[in-house]
Amino acid sequence: MSLNTILGAIELGLLFSIMSFGIYITFKVLDFPDLTVDGSFTAGAVTSAVLSIAGHPYLAILAGTLVSCFAGMVTGFLHTKMKVNYILAGILTMTGLYSINLKIAGGTPNLSLFNVSTIFTEFHELLTSIGLPSQVLERSNLILLLLIVIACMLVLNLFFKTQMGLALRATGNNEEMVRASSINTDAMKITGLALANAFVGLCAAIYTQHQTFYDISQGIGMMVVALTSIIIGETVFGKRTVLNSLVSIVLGAMIYRLLLSFALAQGMDPNDWKLLCASLVAIVISIPTIKLFIEKRRKRARRYGGK
Repeated sequence: MSLNTILGAIELGLLFSIMSFGIYITFKVLDFPDLTVDGSFTAGAVTSAVLSIAGHPYLAILAGTLVSCFAGMVTGFLHTKMKVNYILAGILTMTGLYSINLKIAGGTPNLSLFNVSTIFTEFHELLTSIGLPSQVLERSNLILLLLIVIACMLVLNLFFKTQMGLALRATGNNEEMVRASSINTDAMKITGLALANAFVGLCAAIYTQHQTFYDISQGIGMMVVALTSIIIGETVFGKRTVLNSLVSIVLGAMIYRLLLSFALAQGMDPNDWKLLCASLVAIVISIPTIKLFIEKRRKRARRYGGK
């Protein structure tokens, strides 16, 4: 692979690690498999695209984040207040968002941001005005994404040290105990889902400006992408603390994109990649069960062997 291909993969890894932060909150912290993601990602993307075309790239990022945040709140409300099963709540929100996303885009399934001002072009112009060398200007997108990811990591790490952050983590670990401590677990779930989908929307809003296009199908399979990044990161680098987990997620996302780039360079059919990722996630999640099954077989073999 060429250097540009490797750096491009690292860029996308950094970008998608932001979405993985959101999935980390729902799957790892709240223990809530949120299926809203595929719809909220597209919602953040289309909102960013429409406002960027209107000439407001920074407002586009904020609005995309807030729209996805609200989608997470809807899922949380359906589950906690309307007593809808958490999987069905996510599916209902995701399904409704499809029509909403089409409405936001004016009925068209895709939009082009070619020659549209984005946060990346603005940042490039800023670095140019400072007089930085061309080698740095060529990597302006990578620098901006690195700064955004570091900021997200610091914010999340600080949040999980606050009283609300600790209550959120406790809700995922032992909901009954938290409820016995007079903490509103329903509010914690809604807050967690809102925060998680806000990160998903932030990633989507930035991704649309980075790729300079929007498509209605952009959100398909995004949850599997994020889960794969989390699993790779935690398997390779561990998860001792919150900050360690966040760093692992970033590194896992970059490894994921590098593996994808390598596989495509070797001639792999791009359509087979998501099948491979889904299989990888299924296998890794099943490892504890597989280990338990093997251990039981060994104990049984030793018991009957001794007789």
